Amino acid sequence: MSKLGPKPADDCRYDIVALGEVMLRFDPGDSRIAAADSFKIWEGGGEYNVAHGLSHCFGMKAGFATALVDNALGRLIEHRMLAGGVDTRLIKWLPDDGIGESRRNSIYFLERGFGLRPAMGVFDRGHSAIAQVKSGAFDWDRLFGHSGVRWFHSGGIMAGLSLESSLVLIEAMKTARQYGVTVSYDLNYRPSLWKRFGGIEKAKLVNRELLKYVDVLFGLESLEHYSSRDQIHRFRESMARTAKTYPQLKIIASSIRFIKSANFHDWSGLILHDGDFLEGMCFEDLGVYDRVGAGDGFAAGIIYGLLNGADVQESLNFGVAHGALVMTTPGDTTMATLQDVENVLHGRGIGVLR
Repeated sequence: MSKLGPKPADDCRYDIVALGEVMLRFDPGDSRIAAADSFKIWEGGGEYNVAHGLSHCFGMKAGFATALVDNALGRLIEHRMLAGGVDTRLIKWLPDDGIGESRRNSIYFLERGFGLRPAMGVFDRGHSAIAQVKSGAFDWDRLFGHSGVRWFHSGGIMAGLSLESSLVLIEAMKTARQYGVTVSYDLNYRPSLWKRFGGIEKAKLVNRELLKYVDVLFGLESLEHYSSRDQIHRFRESMARTAKTYPQLKIIASSIRFIKSANFHDWSGLILHDGDFLEGMCFEDLGVYDRVGAGDGFAAGIIYGLLNGADVQESLNFGVAHGALVMTTPGDTTMATLQDVENVLHGRGIGVLR
């Protein structure tokens, strides 16, 4: 594994640009989807949550490349992105056909779960605008070469949106590397996306090609049913195999989560860097309000640390702490501040702040 060296901030318009889909999430609160009579609306998406976290919590300059249909729902998504501090100039706006037959903005419904009842999502994302984007749609040379970007992030959700999506990703990754931009990728396997194309075997085939262009890899296979210690042992083996197959990888990181119930998890993280395994701080019996987005918060914290000169151990703890805080609030995206993260890192009390 070689050393990681992000570009200087003064040379770049963006600290990070991410590529992916942004959806509207309909949250039934304490109810279940099938019994709900009202919903709270959030925005979210695996790749987007990382950009939002770096902007909202960590104060980084974040842009997000995506496509939206130019209608009221698309503008609602844009407004929520702007509220999180994410630059929306990279959005490709596609015309509305009036009924969403040719293209649409994605929505999904998610109930948070409680006790023995797990969180459960229902997706309505077919024919989305970003799934129809093809190679050449984004001017990556201008973005990475002229505007300047320190870090590029995407993941397996973007790769699984359509048969063209992985080609868009490869184009972006190759161009980013030409201009010395650090590239990260979160595997983020979603069975609901990949079953149209051949399931996990197709996902593995696509990922094997994409990983050739990655510097920092997040998220290995899910091991949530194993104990935290068993996960660490299994992840170590998997990380070592992956590092041997892709020697250009500089960091491989994964969150560690052992689910005791929908509302209580053991939570930590693991990194392989320069041949050494590092374990993050650990939270046992962490109270979980909404688990969605925790892995993205984990990635955002690590990226923040690495972009700001922290060592790998400190960056890992930024990720673990931020991911833990993401689970204490509703919605996909973070509501934490950098001060919140610092308080967790330094063990400051959880009494009432007055």
